[in-house]
Amino acid sequence: MKAALFDFDGTLADSFAAITASTNHVRAGYGLPRLSEAEVRAFVGYGLPHLMETLVPAAPVDEAVARYREHHQTAMLAGTRLMPGVAEAIPELARRGYRMAVCSNKRVEFTRQLVDALGLGPHFAAVLGPEDVAGRPKPDPAMLLEGLTRLKVSPAEAVYVGDMAIDVHTAKAAGVPVWLVLGGAAGHESATAAGPDRVLAGFADLLNLLPKVPR
Repeated sequence: MKAALFDFDGTLADSFAAITASTNHVRAGYGLPRLSEAEVRAFVGYGLPHLMETLVPAAPVDEAVARYREHHQTAMLAGTRLMPGVAEAIPELARRGYRMAVCSNKRVEFTRQLVDALGLGPHFAAVLGPEDVAGRPKPDPAMLLEGLTRLKVSPAEAVYVGDMAIDVHTAKAAGVPVWLVLGGAAGHESATAAGPDRVLAGFADLLNLLPKVPR
């Protein structure tokens, strides 16, 4: 392997506090009670329109999305932190010669800001969102295929690392091996039952599985 591509929410970063805060801000505007982080977590990962349509059903989706994004600018930096092992593993993988990218259903503007704020920016050749592939979120494979193009590798030369069943379906559609790190988003479907190629005990396992890229 020469490259590694990563989901963001629940894989590289624990952003659920920020997502919950912005979701509850929108819900409050429509007279809905607050939800716990655990309740919101189950619906993260499928894209913001799906999140708003599901958790703020009384609101026009476009209006709810706009309110969420306005609030999220004020909440995301304070409410997002790296998942365990990420701060050590990503720089080491870069040192070992891996080309790396992020492929997330989060608005790409937010993902890029967070990747930089969390100190990971220099290690990623690309940070992609649905906006980079004509608004086609995962599980459509377009984002992953675009990531491979930007990293100049074939599907067989890369691995996609995520935390949800949607990540497994996306990688399979793109023909890319997929490994799961559990403990992030919950999702509606069992991530392990979706058939990943590997299930990792933790993010640090990547350092045992990805040796230095041969010259």
